[in-house]
Amino acid sequence: MDFNFTPEDEAFRKEFRAWLEVNKPKQAISEIEAFSEEDEDEWYRRVAWFKKLASAGWTCIDWPKEYGGRGASILQTIVYHQELGRVHAPLPFIGSGVGLIGPTLMHWGTEEQKQRHIPKVLTGEEIWCQGYSEPGAGSDLASLQTRAIEDGDYFVVNGQKVWTSNAQYSDWIFLLVRTDPDAPKHKGISYLLVDMKTPGITVRPLVQMTGSKGFNEVFFEDVRVPKKNLVADKNQGWQVAITSLMFERNGAGGGGGGMLHELVKLAQSIPRSHGTAWDDSSVRQKIAEFYCEQQALKLTGFRQLTRRLKGLPPGPEGSMMKLVGTELSLRISLFAMELLGPYSQLEYKAPFAFDHGKWSYRMLAARGGTIAAGTNQIQHNIIGERVLGLPKG
Repeated sequence: MDFNFTPEDEAFRKEFRAWLEVNKPKQAISEIEAFSEEDEDEWYRRVAWFKKLASAGWTCIDWPKEYGGRGASILQTIVYHQELGRVHAPLPFIGSGVGLIGPTLMHWGTEEQKQRHIPKVLTGEEIWCQGYSEPGAGSDLASLQTRAIEDGDYFVVNGQKVWTSNAQYSDWIFLLVRTDPDAPKHKGISYLLVDMKTPGITVRPLVQMTGSKGFNEVFFEDVRVPKKNLVADKNQGWQVAITSLMFERNGAGGGGGGMLHELVKLAQSIPRSHGTAWDDSSVRQKIAEFYCEQQALKLTGFRQLTRRLKGLPPGPEGSMMKLVGTELSLRISLFAMELLGPYSQLEYKAPFAFDHGKWSYRMLAARGGTIAAGTNQIQHNIIGERVLGLPKG
């Protein structure tokens, strides 16, 4: 693996670093805590940061220049993330526009759809959410029952979606609907672009055990969607949906690297009878175990990166990183609860809580990572069947 940066990459770094030195957020991400679903103030801080980056052309840097991006290489994208991390600035994440619908429209959209939506995704003028999951269609997404019936130049949509992230802030939703109920379940699905201001749409936030309201139920009652908002052909939506999911999976996962440094600080601050928790060798050994796993995950990411740099298609590393990364983050959070003892019962931002109670929040939120972007059970199946060659269960 050779990750030496070219002179062009270093010139890119110099340009972005110079911009960040003048424009970086006054409030570092480590201070505000990266809980994008925690409250409205945090959400709108992120939107303002996104638009500031966009005003100087620093969003969607890996998009082709013809769509407003910089055509940045893979290594330049890594430089971009390194520099954001260096100044503790948030990633430019506001909904599913940049990571999902933008790239999907580049592949499948009509010229009118591209010109209408892609520039506004780039600037943050349009915020998007993803209308996939339903109460009876989660991991088996093709079982969805939201219906769209043709009526002249429109589709009339009725049904319900659930676990829709950031729907309460979104301007548009890309929606999977069943347009042929008699076809095999993967064959009768279509992919629609729907304005969230259309009459008949109701959004109801779901309060999670963390207190956050990032997920939502979205109800559709006789919602009229112009046929020009159909992406690809009618009943071809499953292929389009898989394209979006590939972009989603590519960005899923985690590693717990930053959390480990914070866990060390936590252990060093919790008093024990003869010092702190950090003075206990079993605590240090457990954190060292986490560190070894995190480094293995990091090297697995390098393997994936090497494949991309060689122009090869993505391998199984994405599923492996998603599975291991989310499980590692969960176990780190649970171990923090053990260290905190009685203090683990104090909620986020509660008086007298260590680190403002962020560890209890993380512990409660960490379960969500094992479900999002394809449950960890699904990832086990993918690895077992496609990597280990095990028979299907």
